[in-house]
Amino acid sequence: MSFIRSLVLYTALALGANAAHADIAALEALRDGGMKKLNFHTEPKPVPEVVLVDEKGHDRGLSEYLGQWVVLNFWATWCPPCRHEMPSLDRLEATLGNDDFAVVTVATGRNSPQGIDRLFEELGIAHLPKWRDANSVLARRMGVMGLPLTVILNPDGQEVARMQGDAEWDSDSARAIIAALMNGS
Repeated sequence: MSFIRSLVLYTALALGANAAHADIAALEALRDGGMKKLNFHTEPKPVPEVVLVDEKGHDRGLSEYLGQWVVLNFWATWCPPCRHEMPSLDRLEATLGNDDFAVVTVATGRNSPQGIDRLFEELGIAHLPKWRDANSVLARRMGVMGLPLTVILNPDGQEVARMQGDAEWDSDSARAIIAALMNGS
């Protein structure tokens, strides 16, 4: 995607987007490369509150991220495409993570804490949470049919976009989409 095209589209979104109903056509125009798989919803979808477990065995929930835009990634240690995209999710969190934005990774299904630790160490993942959905309760309730699956949640904790498959989440296209969503609010 050319810089000029990105700048024009981003500016148009920043000036005219509505928080609840961002211009989906303008958002779709920002998609390039692997981000073309990202599908935006015409209306936000509710996300169930389910108890997840962090790396220390403590109960956690997505409600902890209310007020933030969230890139929520479902993955597994045994999934090659998940392993491929994990470093880009880590770079995205390292670059954009703040009080308004977070990347949250949830290992769904059978993923031992030791296996997750090994994978994070092997890939040099330093900025992502190690949350687990051991019984796939959240994954089932959210209709996760294959991995990886990534959804974008608005600050109200609702799903506004979904992508099946891996992508470069720190690409220019991904960052432009996230910036447009955040600036539309």
